[in-house]
Amino acid sequence: MGTHVIKMPDIGEGIAEVELSQWHVKVGDLVVEDQVLADVMTDKAMVDIPSPVHGKVIALGGQPGEVMAVGSILISIEVEGAGNLKESDKPAPVAAKETPVAPKVEAVVESKPAVAAARPAAAVCQGPMVAREADERPLASPAVRKHALDLGIQLRLVRGSGPAGRVLHEDLEAYLAQGQSNASAPVAAAYAQRNDEEQIQVIGMRRKIAQRMQDATQRAAHFSYVEEIDVTAIEELRAHLNEKHGASRGKLTLLPFLVRALVVALRDFPQMNARYDDEAQVITRLGAVHVGVATQSDVGLMVPVVRHAEARSLWDSAAEISRLANAARNGKASRDELSGSTITLTSLGALGGIVSTPVLNLPEVAIVGVNKIVERPMVVKGQVVIRKMMNLSSSFDHRVVDGMDAALFIQAIRGLLEQPATLFVE
Repeated sequence: MGTHVIKMPDIGEGIAEVELSQWHVKVGDLVVEDQVLADVMTDKAMVDIPSPVHGKVIALGGQPGEVMAVGSILISIEVEGAGNLKESDKPAPVAAKETPVAPKVEAVVESKPAVAAARPAAAVCQGPMVAREADERPLASPAVRKHALDLGIQLRLVRGSGPAGRVLHEDLEAYLAQGQSNASAPVAAAYAQRNDEEQIQVIGMRRKIAQRMQDATQRAAHFSYVEEIDVTAIEELRAHLNEKHGASRGKLTLLPFLVRALVVALRDFPQMNARYDDEAQVITRLGAVHVGVATQSDVGLMVPVVRHAEARSLWDSAAEISRLANAARNGKASRDELSGSTITLTSLGALGGIVSTPVLNLPEVAIVGVNKIVERPMVVKGQVVIRKMMNLSSSFDHRVVDGMDAALFIQAIRGLLEQPATLFVE
């Protein structure tokens, strides 16, 4: 038997060190060729490290959260034959460390089903109860959590049929339909006294997100501008296009229309499609519109990039947004797909709230935030009518963007969305 040493690989682009984010194996595990051993985090993306050999793990070269130099020993595997271990390569064994894993959530750019119009008066246990611990947080997407809230259902009582026990919309409906005779146990559990605590190590993607958010708020002079938009007409257009072409071309969400509105508005406001190098004191305005779409993934917020949005149709943009969201959600987005944006679009979908203050995605100078659509009575030509209204909550770098220009830019987007034919008039 011999020992095969795997060193931290050179991932490219001049990176000298990476952060060890998560181990997928422990000492004593048997591994096979191409099995993922660990995740490492670069400045821009999570990278899988696969095994090049079959064998048994005998030593780990680091712990999650540790920053490791390229070329340092990552893991040692016992293999048949001589292996590749040199005397100078022998590592000091490091015990694997258990790290808490955050509950998974879905990317919020997916389309959300309609929720019930009215909430039950009280949360009544109606389906078969699941025996979860009091502090156990069930896996579910933000849309499912809101659906459960609207239905008055405690998610921890619902049996999930999705991957890893994830609670789906269908599980909520099944829970309501099946009924449950004994509601006293969950009610008692809901009011049980709790004294538990949980410590979560800030490593990997969460650490990168924290660093980038802190850096953005410290370096840029943020200011936000909020405007409400009547999206009744564009929602009618979207419904019409989905009815006519949805089966053959795919369903459209509002996001491709927003991307199109950005592209058209930026023709008159090129200063928004820019990057600011504050160290060199240089603003670079770009002709290409590479739209970052802020997406919630299992490991945190990621911003995959729809490249050359100016050259894409509605359905092309929709397909690319969906592809990138799935790649980010599954941890498969490449570094190129997560870098190079010139302006960012962020949306919380059904959880969008009324107003938000998005943080800039440096070195960009503008980010457009989308809030939820609500029906409200509005006065139109002297008549009170029900319209679908949505706020845009957008932030800008005041070092580069003047307040008047930011307001005019958002007003241009408003005009395009309220008169959707203008999105396609050249």
